[in-house]
Amino acid sequence: MSLISQNAVQKRRLEKAGAEDGSDEGAGSPVALDAEVGKKARSHHAGKRKKEQELKARQSEEAEEMKQLENSLFGAIYAPPQFGTEVGAPLPARGQDGPLFFMDRSAGDDLPVYEEDLGSDDEMVDKGRKPAWVDDEEDRTEVDIVKVARLRKLRKEADERVISGREYEARLRGQHAKLNPFTGWADMDRKAPLPDAESDEEEDGGVDNALRNNDELVVKGTAKLLPGMLDFSRLVNANAQDPSSGPINSVQFHRNGQLMLVAGLDKHLRFFQIDGRRNPKIQSIFIDDCPVHKASFLPDGSEVILSGRRKFFYSFDLVKAAVSKIGPLTGREEKSLESFEISPDSKTIAFVGNEGYILLVSTKTKQLIGTLKMNGNVRSLAFGDGGNQLLSSGGDGHVYHWDLRTRKCMHKATDEGSLTGLSLCTSPDSSYFATGSSSGIVNVYKRDEFLGGKRKPLKTIENLTTDIGQMKFNHDAQILAICSGKERNGMRLVHVPSFTVYQNWPGPRFSLQYPRCLDFSPGSGFLSVGHAGGKVLLYKLHHYQNA
Repeated sequence: MSLISQNAVQKRRLEKAGAEDGSDEGAGSPVALDAEVGKKARSHHAGKRKKEQELKARQSEEAEEMKQLENSLFGAIYAPPQFGTEVGAPLPARGQDGPLFFMDRSAGDDLPVYEEDLGSDDEMVDKGRKPAWVDDEEDRTEVDIVKVARLRKLRKEADERVISGREYEARLRGQHAKLNPFTGWADMDRKAPLPDAESDEEEDGGVDNALRNNDELVVKGTAKLLPGMLDFSRLVNANAQDPSSGPINSVQFHRNGQLMLVAGLDKHLRFFQIDGRRNPKIQSIFIDDCPVHKASFLPDGSEVILSGRRKFFYSFDLVKAAVSKIGPLTGREEKSLESFEISPDSKTIAFVGNEGYILLVSTKTKQLIGTLKMNGNVRSLAFGDGGNQLLSSGGDGHVYHWDLRTRKCMHKATDEGSLTGLSLCTSPDSSYFATGSSSGIVNVYKRDEFLGGKRKPLKTIENLTTDIGQMKFNHDAQILAICSGKERNGMRLVHVPSFTVYQNWPGPRFSLQYPRCLDFSPGSGFLSVGHAGGKVLLYKLHHYQNA
């Protein structure tokens, strides 16, 4: 036997003996060492593969959970939606048809979509519209309505302080409905009245019935303004976007109810669009040589006349956006044309002149067309009878009625208790007129009775004690506003039918400072007050629907 074969036989014998005896000698042999190393390597690779498989399984589970969460929040974005399958539910097997019906759970679990016993439309309307989502946090939230000043109006009792979130929301909705009560057209649950036989007959012969009588086609509101307490609210200042740097002398609404002019001693004429929320400024005009004492729209809305303590006055054309300087008036040596009135027919401007003269100027030609002469000094003017008559008062304590067609005085009478008449105003229908004196006394007369010889006023208002600067009737003559620029908060609103002053105006929370001018909007929905501080206060009168 060769040497190589002898070594191989001896090696096999040694491996066999080591396996049978399990002795340390066999374990330490080279063959045993190689087997042990191979075994350890295989176990290490198996453990590594097991960890990788566990990691992949965990990642796949997390990814599946994320997909289900995203589907529940944003809809099925990883698979096209299928009817009868909810988000996260297993899809039907291939070749298996989906269910014929499904449940729409967006409005609750009790509303089947494809069932025949849904009931009639009327039954569904009676059940009411369900909210799409309800916040449970509102029941746990508490709101302190005393801490914030503007929330105190939500209190129902004087000592009430903290309310729940749901009650807070209900009171806010009630306050909004109170301030904006005319939104019934937006009620989606409102039912339209069912037509009856009489309405069908009227509809069939509506045109014939309208032509057979002389009733008004548009029925006007007949609600009467009540005395005592006036329902009003304060809005954003009319000139909040550009306050004046001097006292305000004139505020007036345009005939459209949306445009307002503001003028004062800062030599600016400003225009604002009145919406009660922002009141944006439209335009501002600087008059270099004339601090404005009075500015007024022509009743037809085409021009603005403005004047000061000058021999001339200005005209601003709203259509052409052009300013024209007019004067001095031919044949007159006037030092000031600061006070004037415009006739309701937009034909005549009456200026207060010197030595008892009243100057009549044409709005078309801007030329002097006539003069009227009083015994005393002229202090105030007011037009009546649609512009055919002119009322004047002044230093002699009398009220003059002039016929502008004949240029003659048709009536003259003493204003009771007045030494110097400072202001005059007439109601829109000329049935009433009011006089204000230097002592703060305001007399209200019935014009027909005054012209007929009755000298006693209907009512004497003595709530102010200083010079009456301006007075104004609103469009339906139910409110008379009077103000005095020499007294702080010197403004009162008078309920004309009862001749009583509103007790809650201007209120303890609102300060009018020293009011110098005022105006009602054409529909009396807004009331503006300009004061010496350069601001124009804006109020909403809730009794009137339109601005």
